Amino acid sequence: MTTPTSPLTHFDAQGQAHMVDVAAKASTHRIAVAQGRIDMKPATLALIVSGSAKKGDVLGIARIAGIMAAKKTSDLIPLCHPLALTRVALEFVTSPADGGTGSVTCTATVETVGPTGVEMEALTAVNIALLTIYDMCKAADRGMTITDVKLLEKHGGKSGSFVGG
Repeated sequence: MTTPTSPLTHFDAQGQAHMVDVAAKASTHRIAVAQGRIDMKPATLALIVSGSAKKGDVLGIARIAGIMAAKKTSDLIPLCHPLALTRVALEFVTSPADGGTGSVTCTATVETVGPTGVEMEALTAVNIALLTIYDMCKAADRGMTITDVKLLEKHGGKSGSFVGG
């Protein structure tokens, strides 16, 4: 195993990109929680909440899309390890118009037991769920904005816990 000369673990001592070697790392229970928000017109939020969007149950389909995305993260992000996920859960909270804008906040919780964390899977789940909402509602509101996507917390592994804001 080549020791990296920088804190960026996806580069070897010569600066070449590589998949991090996790063979010597202990398998532990790992959890990551990510969150993001999509802002929209109040009328668009009303379509989502009422279930009357043309394409159907927006949040139900976004939930499935987020779960599928978490499972496919290593296919989308070149240096991510394929992981055996033990849990993927997405929650949506709708917020009524405040200052003329409604929103849907998506929170994804992803878990595994393994030698590497699930932060990327949680972040991917949130992004794809929010993009699915955009796709399903774009006919009503092309001005929707996806914002504030971030890792809220992660637990497990050698580096321990991280709790952000």
